[in-house]
Amino acid sequence: MMRVLVVDDEPLARNGVIAQLSAFDDVEVVGQCGDGQSAIAGIRQLRPDVVVLDVQMPDLDGLDVLRCLPLEERPLAILLTAHETFAVSAFELDAIDYLLKPLDDERFSEAIARARRRLGKSSLPTEHTLWQPMREPERFEVRVGRRAVFVPVEDVEYLQADGDYVALHVDGKRHLIRESLQRLQERLNAGHFLRIHRSVIVRLDRVAEMRSLSNRDALVRLHDGTLLRASRTYVDTLRARLRLSRA
Repeated sequence: MMRVLVVDDEPLARNGVIAQLSAFDDVEVVGQCGDGQSAIAGIRQLRPDVVVLDVQMPDLDGLDVLRCLPLEERPLAILLTAHETFAVSAFELDAIDYLLKPLDDERFSEAIARARRRLGKSSLPTEHTLWQPMREPERFEVRVGRRAVFVPVEDVEYLQADGDYVALHVDGKRHLIRESLQRLQERLNAGHFLRIHRSVIVRLDRVAEMRSLSNRDALVRLHDGTLLRASRTYVDTLRARLRLSRA
C-alpha cells in the first residue's frame, strides 16, 4: 500500500483530496494536517510515502515544510495550489507533481501513478503478485510490413494516442504500437518525457518554443517544426520543467 498524508489548511479541500484518494485501492490515507508545523510533525511521526501538500498556508507554507525537512525525511510530494507562480520552486524541491486547484481527476490520477513509479509500485497488486517496478523500455518494437523495426526510446519525439494504439513519432515517421498512453507514461523516464495533453506525451529536449493561448492552453513547437497543443492542466508543469532543464 502507498501511505499518504494530506495537508491543507482548508478542511473542505482536505476532505476533497481524501475523497479522491479513496478511488485508489492501493492508497491508504494515514493522516491529515491543517498547517505547516503539524505537517512536519506528522511526516516525522507517520513516515508517509507521499504527502499531498497545499502550497499556500498561513505561517509555514507547503514549500517551507519541504525545506524544513532534510532530504532523508522528505516523502514524495504532490503540491497543490490555486496559483501558478510556485511551479519552478516546487520542482527544485523535487516535487513529483504540481497541480492547480480545483483538481482535475485525470491529472490527479497521473500524479498518483508517478508516485507509484518512484516508489517502484507501478501497478496494483493481486493476491498472487508482489509489487514490481516496471522496466523502462530501451526501444520499441514496431511492425513495418513483415519486418520488425526497433526504435530507440531516445529517438521518439512525441507519442500520441490513436484509439487502441499509440503512435510513436520519430524523424517524420509514424509507428503504431498496441499499448495505452497511460501505461507508456508509467514506464517512460519522467525526467525526459512529459504528458502535455490527455492524448500526447512529448520528449522535453525536443521542445523549442511554447506560446500561451487565450484559454490558458499553450501551443508547443518542436525543433522539427511540429506544433502540439498543451492543455491548461499541464501547462504550468511543462513550463516549470522546461525552465529547469534550461537552467
